[in-house]
Amino acid sequence: MKRTKGHKVLVTTLAFVLVLMLLSACSMDSNSGSNTNQGTEKNGKSSVGNGAEELTLFIDAPWYPVKEWKGPIAEKITEKTGVKLKVTVATDDKQLPLMIASGDLPDLVFTYGNVSRLSDSKLSYPWNELIQKYAPDFKIDKTRIAIHTMDDGNFYTVRNSFATQEEWAANKYALGNNGNPGIAVREDILKQLGNPPIKTLDDFVNVLGMVKAKYPDMVPLIMDKEWIEQYFLMQFGVDATFGSPWFEQGGKVDFFIRHQKIKEYFKFMNKLYRDGYIMAENFAHANDKIDDQYATSGKAFAHMYTVSVADSDNAAVKREGGAFTFKMLPSSLSSETKVVSGGVGFAGTFITKKNKNPEKSIKLLQYLASDEGKKLTMFGIENEHWTWNQEGYPNLKYDPNDAQFVESNGIKWWYLYNDAITEGQWSYVPGTMTTQTLTEIKSITKYKPELGLIQAGPDSKERTMRTKIDEMIKNEKVKVYLAKSEEEAMANYENMVKNAEQLGLQKLVDWANETYQKRKDLFK
Repeated sequence: MKRTKGHKVLVTTLAFVLVLMLLSACSMDSNSGSNTNQGTEKNGKSSVGNGAEELTLFIDAPWYPVKEWKGPIAEKITEKTGVKLKVTVATDDKQLPLMIASGDLPDLVFTYGNVSRLSDSKLSYPWNELIQKYAPDFKIDKTRIAIHTMDDGNFYTVRNSFATQEEWAANKYALGNNGNPGIAVREDILKQLGNPPIKTLDDFVNVLGMVKAKYPDMVPLIMDKEWIEQYFLMQFGVDATFGSPWFEQGGKVDFFIRHQKIKEYFKFMNKLYRDGYIMAENFAHANDKIDDQYATSGKAFAHMYTVSVADSDNAAVKREGGAFTFKMLPSSLSSETKVVSGGVGFAGTFITKKNKNPEKSIKLLQYLASDEGKKLTMFGIENEHWTWNQEGYPNLKYDPNDAQFVESNGIKWWYLYNDAITEGQWSYVPGTMTTQTLTEIKSITKYKPELGLIQAGPDSKERTMRTKIDEMIKNEKVKVYLAKSEEEAMANYENMVKNAEQLGLQKLVDWANETYQKRKDLFK
């Protein structure tokens, strides 16, 4: 075929356009990391940039301190995975159930209170199916799969903050996490009182009395609204406190309000109230920041929260220009102290059926589950925020109890997939009170994750019974705490148990024992 002048012009033009496109592509690749949705790799690093896939994430925790996908950790996760998250934090614990009922779900949901509800093929993609289809090299151990597998044979999430007994034993510097209770007391006040010893519960109560007498305007003990019970339940040997309302005795399980030591616990708490050592309004705080304000502003002597309470309060007091410090009470103030962990993890991430890119989502979780991803999430950026100590823990270049620094950098809180070992290593900071307290607790903790597997299906009659019983106890136990006499407190306690039995408690206990016998075989 004879070529015309016009044909030559067309060829020249096309060649010029192709050159421009190639130059443009090269420019984009070197400056902004193009092809982000494909997760392009260059020199072993993901090249993402402005083209990252944006997925919506709902965090089902009204107290959650990090509310935006920003900071170096979020940016690094986006760089590595090609995923950017648009975050919404729940306003209350009823928001997610309403979203489920209306079908108005985001791409991803991170929840601890609605794990069973979302483990449903009508609402969420099974992880096992997505892994098989999109991420066949994403390996999860058999124990975690067994724990999370539902009656339909699928598992829809894997909770963070879980480790097996063997994993705990093999990691000397993994001490558990901040999900353990503790009490901090003002050192300056103790000194002014003559440094009375606090080695027993009676010692502590006596000191609270001294504080009330000498400092009548000070609250002797302020309590975080989410941590009112755990420390003292532990002291009285009520071993149904960490991750499960069930306790085991003689191979059988029962519900915590029928524990043989629970009456002594309620009597103790009621006496604290009647003696004026705790306030009635503490049980009705609108949020979990009010107790912090009492403690760090100097209005309270003792502050009950988690094992990090002294270190975190001291950091806040220093930041606010205060001149006093807190120290931790011992983890055990009683010969009865027991810690039995029935936890199977804290919270899990679900890939909902509304998800616009399930492949990207499961690969995001795969990255977060990798050793690199877990350390990035929990410790920060290597060499910038931490270096690895060959002993087996990170040398942090920041104070993990400095909540302002941790939250502003996005450290820890994007643990959409992590484990208790990595989280426990983050807690190991030699010389801190948090580390000392966690070491004490680890030494007296027994792990029974099989107790945490006593879980009813989302639409089961057992789930309905449990929900009604939990709601009733939540309301009625305050009447026990705030009774005007010990006799009234015990009458209110007995009435609470009677109400639970009328709501089907014994049927629930029978079902729990049947379930327990089946589930505990997973850990043989």
